[in-house]
Amino acid sequence: MCFNFKLNNTHNILLFDGICNLCNGVVQFVIKCDKKEKVKFASLQSEAGKQLLIKYNLPAEDYQSFVYIKNGQFLLKSTAALTLMKDIGGGWQLLYFFIIIPKFIRDFIYSVVAKNRYKWFGKKGVCMIPNKKLHHRFLY
Repeated sequence: MCFNFKLNNTHNILLFDGICNLCNGVVQFVIKCDKKEKVKFASLQSEAGKQLLIKYNLPAEDYQSFVYIKNGQFLLKSTAALTLMKDIGGGWQLLYFFIIIPKFIRDFIYSVVAKNRYKWFGKKGVCMIPNKKLHHRFLY
């Protein structure tokens, strides 16, 4: 695998749809809130994103969910989102309380938003390119 840093199970990685405005907003939010820089990022469309999808036997062309990799395991949909909120800390970790809602209900709501995200939030023609200050947090 060709990453810009050595990948190991201590890295939490958020794989996101790089052209989705909502997804890019989530990345910006995590960057702002994740003061300890626990989370690294890769767009699903990047080489690193594709290689990670292959590593975890996930569909390489299905961008209906972001993927959160924690402790060498992948999480999808609402479980990924809630675990991410827990990991960035602060008051956001309180959202993890919603994990008690049955997964099929949480994932249904997540899927409705994911299916309509381009229509509701728009999309970019190209993936986000981080500035030099943030470059170390992104996999390519």
